[in-house]
Amino acid sequence: MTGPTPTPRSSTSSKAAAPGRRAAPGASPAGTAPKTAASAASAGGSRATGHRAAAGGPAAAAPAARKAPPARKAAAAAPSAAARPAAAVAPARPVTLAIDIGGTGLKASVLDAEGRLLADRVRVATTYPITPEQMVDQLVKLVQPLPAADRVSVGFPGVVRRGHILTAPHFVTKAGPGTKVVKELVVLWTGFDLAEALSMRLGLPVRVANDADLQGWAVISGHGIEMVITLGTGVGTALFADGKLAPHLELAHQPFRKGETYNEQIGEVPLKRIGVPKWRKRVIEAIGNFDRLANYDRLYLGGGNAHHMQGHIDPSVTIVDNVAGIVGGIKLWVHGGH
Repeated sequence: MTGPTPTPRSSTSSKAAAPGRRAAPGASPAGTAPKTAASAASAGGSRATGHRAAAGGPAAAAPAARKAPPARKAAAAAPSAAARPAAAVAPARPVTLAIDIGGTGLKASVLDAEGRLLADRVRVATTYPITPEQMVDQLVKLVQPLPAADRVSVGFPGVVRRGHILTAPHFVTKAGPGTKVVKELVVLWTGFDLAEALSMRLGLPVRVANDADLQGWAVISGHGIEMVITLGTGVGTALFADGKLAPHLELAHQPFRKGETYNEQIGEVPLKRIGVPKWRKRVIEAIGNFDRLANYDRLYLGGGNAHHMQGHIDPSVTIVDNVAGIVGGIKLWVHGGH
């Protein structure tokens, strides 16, 4: 690896409405582009609910938190430098083809070793029903216009072990999330070696990991207990202890409210059905549950629907740009997956 990986710009909101943390010394103010992953993540802050900051973390000696400023709606995060294609300079190698598989869209771009995007992201809608082989076909077609790469990183919305898919909750359905599960698709997806299938088609080494894990690697500080929650088609979670990834837990499929799971209550389908205000209240309740479960020191919100929480969440919570799902692909080759 040559040089640090730039981090997508993050933003923090100003209305305290959910369990939060005390800002760490040196944290980047809202709307300020961080220089490194560590400085960006420090905006997440440390615990402000009577617990000490994690030992060794940058917030260990943080003074008492100041009272949050009057509530106002946070401005939308501007795209970071990493989100724009790099100028015409020789890319730092190795070059990584980063693929972000989502329940509503398939996205990809190419980054050099310093985290600079070498091309605009390409995107196509996810189609349903979809078999593993059809997914591979679509991904191969998607990345054809992109520059040549040396290796491939893939973020997948499910449990992944050694490149094999253990769960694919979106893709085992007839017409997408919220629709009937097809038993034949469950059989096809369970145990499918996505890494090997893509490697054979692209002629490159491939690593696959959970998509929330990849987002986390792009934004965490590496100190203390850090949690990432992605709010997209479904709900993704990742947990890190001093920069080390914990075994993946599918919290999205655990009971939450009224006999339904987190996915069924705060995924994309309920968001469209009940509207943003009611959905937002549910998200705040979910964050409280995750706080009590993990006792995290810092929390990051990512995914395509995280922007709905700006101005309505504790100011210590860091809202990260969705490009983190792409940028984190480099870290998969540094840290490896499960």
